[in-house]
Amino acid sequence: MSPEYSWYAKLIKPSFAPPSWVFGPVWSVLYVIIAITFIRVFYLAAKKLIPALVVVPFILNLVFNFSFTPIQFGFKNNYLAAVDILLTLGTLVWAIIAIWPHSRAIAYAQIPYLAWVMFATVLQLTVTWLNR
Repeated sequence: MSPEYSWYAKLIKPSFAPPSWVFGPVWSVLYVIIAITFIRVFYLAAKKLIPALVVVPFILNLVFNFSFTPIQFGFKNNYLAAVDILLTLGTLVWAIIAIWPHSRAIAYAQIPYLAWVMFATVLQLTVTWLNR
């Protein structure tokens, strides 16, 4: 186990925290959904089938999503990771609202991602609180 992950393993976690092996498979499935749907959003915007502004929350969501691991495990900063996961959740909700009038299929496809990010937000906020 790397030093970054052994640091996380030593943190106090709530009883509902899943075992660490769950995260890899869950994120693998979610990244497939994210890749397919986000690429579709970028394609629709490039073809001018949806307003370019609809892409903004999707881009921000990717930035915040991909920032989480370096913040949490590289910087070992629970507080900044908590802010980042809240921004990930907020931009995902914004993205779903933004795409809804243009493609309900893309919006519905975000439900598993939304459910996991909601869970991850509660988990991160709880870990942050327990280790303050």
